[in-house]
Amino acid sequence: MTARHGETWRTFLQDGCRLVEGVTPFQSAGRLTRINGLVMEAAGLRLPLGSGCKVMVPGGGYVEAEVVGFNGEKLFMMPTDDVFGLAPGAQVLPMETSQPRLVPGKPLGPRRRASDRAKHLPVGDALLGRVVDGAGRPLDALGPLHTVETRSLQGRPYNPLNRAPIREPLDVGIRAINSLLTIGRGQRMGLFAGSGVGKSVLIGMMARYTEADVIVVGLIGERGREVKEFIEHSLGSVGLERSVVVAAPADTSPLMRLQGAAYATTVAEYFRDQGKQVLLVMDSLTRYAMAQREIALAIGEPPVTRGYPPSVFARLPALVERAGNGPEGGGSITAFYTVLAEGDDQQDPIADSARAILDGHIVLTRALADQGHYPAIDIEQSISRAMHNMVGDAHFDRVRQFKQLFSRYQRSRDLIAVGAYQQGADPMLDLAVAAYPRLEAFLQQRIDEREDTIGAVNKLNQLFSGG
Repeated sequence: MTARHGETWRTFLQDGCRLVEGVTPFQSAGRLTRINGLVMEAAGLRLPLGSGCKVMVPGGGYVEAEVVGFNGEKLFMMPTDDVFGLAPGAQVLPMETSQPRLVPGKPLGPRRRASDRAKHLPVGDALLGRVVDGAGRPLDALGPLHTVETRSLQGRPYNPLNRAPIREPLDVGIRAINSLLTIGRGQRMGLFAGSGVGKSVLIGMMARYTEADVIVVGLIGERGREVKEFIEHSLGSVGLERSVVVAAPADTSPLMRLQGAAYATTVAEYFRDQGKQVLLVMDSLTRYAMAQREIALAIGEPPVTRGYPPSVFARLPALVERAGNGPEGGGSITAFYTVLAEGDDQQDPIADSARAILDGHIVLTRALADQGHYPAIDIEQSISRAMHNMVGDAHFDRVRQFKQLFSRYQRSRDLIAVGAYQQGADPMLDLAVAAYPRLEAFLQQRIDEREDTIGAVNKLNQLFSGG
């Protein structure tokens, strides 16, 4: 080929690329055929699961939706907003996605993974001190978010062999937890409680008093009134400065509640990848499971366990496993997931499933709350499964001795109350009766009181040294 022919060929390719870039791509569209409860059906459009759609409203505007299933040529979509105004046959369009540019002489990049096709939302330091919804839109009056980076809501899982082990404790500022239920950086804990036993107050205290660099709070499916109360009273202005709050209250769609939990986890993953120690508080994991149940039942999935379909029990570990430690020397996500025990039933299917996939659990009981015992932590039913990796033998012996005396007193409480117990009959019970007032006082803590790990361990030692 001559030089002139080569130059002509290059000019032809460049002109062709410019023409291709200037052409508006063909956009396929479908039509709305049915709305049944929470599910919308569309025909004439083929999109993968998780894709975003716009359902056009007559007269202008659109309702955003997401593909949650399909059956043959029919797409099942779940709206993220109200569906008022939609009419039969409404046009359904795919959300705009970025297309790779065709550059002469440069091959196309690798095929995108499924997680890359999921929705991307903003992350970055600009989120600190802000309150956003499940779609990344500000709920406070502080103006728009000035972020330039976005991340997929479906994070890629870590190879478990690449995660750093849990070795270092994380100070959460609660005396009973720091001393008797020591939490490690990268640990995933469950906070099991019924309604009205001080759950929100406890997680607010941890968010204010923890030594973590960043706090990410996901308020999923809770009452809208509680969102403002938690931010203003439980978290406070000092705690909010280093926090990101993602709120998806109960009045939002189930899809937005799922998205809010995924977004809070994505934000925590971003800060962990920056090498920071992150405290993730998800309130609550039960509402997340209920949102998935609403979606699964709406698209026809059969219920198997107390009305929960199988996909719920697959979603829970997929969300929880995204927290934890990163590679050796990197950041960590220490996560607390609240679990609502319906009727204080600890064998609720969600509570039972969460207990199996978490690294320990803290149980709050109504009996202690009714006695004015706050935080209402039932130390007998609570456990930290990673504690033995972080504390010495002497500390562990003190914890075992504390639980033995406390449990011995609780088992004999009725006998003591009716006067049937005679001092001297059981030496261990004699010790428990004498020590119980100090043990009970040790477990209680005021809302405005912070106890670091060193102070908590010293007070624990003083209980058994006559101090």
